[in-house]
Amino acid sequence: MKHKEYASGVLTGVLVVALASGGVKFVQQRQYNGVLSDSSHVQKIEYLEKMIDQEYLGEVDNDEMAEGVYAGLVYGLGDVYSRYYTADEYAQETASTDGAYAGIGVSIQKNKNGGVQIAECYEGGPGADAGLQTGDVITAINDTDVTDMELSDVVSLIRENKDKTIVLTVFRENEEKSREISVDVTDVELPSVFGEMLDKKTGYIQITQFTGVTPQQYKDMFTELKDKGMERLVIDLRDNPGGLLTSVCDILREILPEGLIVYTEDKYGNREEETCDGKHQLDMPLAVLVNENSASASEIFAGAVQDHGVGTIVGTTTYGKGVVQELRQLSDGSAVKLTVSNYYTPNGNSINKVGIKPDVEVKLASELLNKDEITHEEDNQLQKALDVI
Repeated sequence: MKHKEYASGVLTGVLVVALASGGVKFVQQRQYNGVLSDSSHVQKIEYLEKMIDQEYLGEVDNDEMAEGVYAGLVYGLGDVYSRYYTADEYAQETASTDGAYAGIGVSIQKNKNGGVQIAECYEGGPGADAGLQTGDVITAINDTDVTDMELSDVVSLIRENKDKTIVLTVFRENEEKSREISVDVTDVELPSVFGEMLDKKTGYIQITQFTGVTPQQYKDMFTELKDKGMERLVIDLRDNPGGLLTSVCDILREILPEGLIVYTEDKYGNREEETCDGKHQLDMPLAVLVNENSASASEIFAGAVQDHGVGTIVGTTTYGKGVVQELRQLSDGSAVKLTVSNYYTPNGNSINKVGIKPDVEVKLASELLNKDEITHEEDNQLQKALDVI
């Protein structure tokens, strides 16, 4: 097998290539001075491979071994945010960040007794409409037994039936017999924005993640609450791990005045800016709730609101992830996510490993920390935000 040229350039010059019959081999150096240009490292890989070939008891999959080498290169950076994705993993990652995918409107997890369990059934999705419930265990799809399948294989089995109807064999708690439920596989949009009116004038919008579909969901929810009489707004970013830079910037363009939203700088000092034209500046009091699990894009949001003075940040100091990752797909369908730049708030503050300190600091009451559900009335952080606006 010839050395593959990776279209993105991420691995161009890497001195490792997977061979269908020979595993991992040294190939020509091309202006590359990385770790694998050292022949001693390549010799060590060859030695380990021979040892595995001669002594390892189990079966060896050369393709999987090669994938392990690629993953190991990125793992060796020691950066928790950088990683290598196989083609299947990349497909799942993009579905998550895009916020839309071919599916049945549920999230699933491995079930300890076999099959997959529905962890969440999204309201309005084809699964919920067909009668699926959270906690249901799926053991077969179109008579194909999935009890011993990997989660990714179950997902692929569902997605390859896009625009078709599949029949799920489902076991439900406290029911001895299984039931068969027919579900349409369609394009599904994951909800990431939830909202309601807390009183006649106060709107509440929770953003759980910044995906590709989040900006439109935010605009729709904002319009709905405005039509109901909203004159002040609380945006809840607690436990929001972040997401797409483009997504958070598109939402901030519905809030900020004209000016800088955020800027990034790479290892060479190259600067890229995201700006707002100010045409849709929010014209009502705003409070933004954050906590120690508000990260990345959530911190871009809080930092921009704080620096422009258009709202009050309430809660606890955020996570402190001030670095940007770039996800690049390679020509074989795999992908690499690398940390490529630092980001800075409009006033030039780097929050990496520091976080955004709220304007009004208030910890969640200790008696609420282990509760699965917290009402708005007992949520002391939310109540403080309501006091602020």
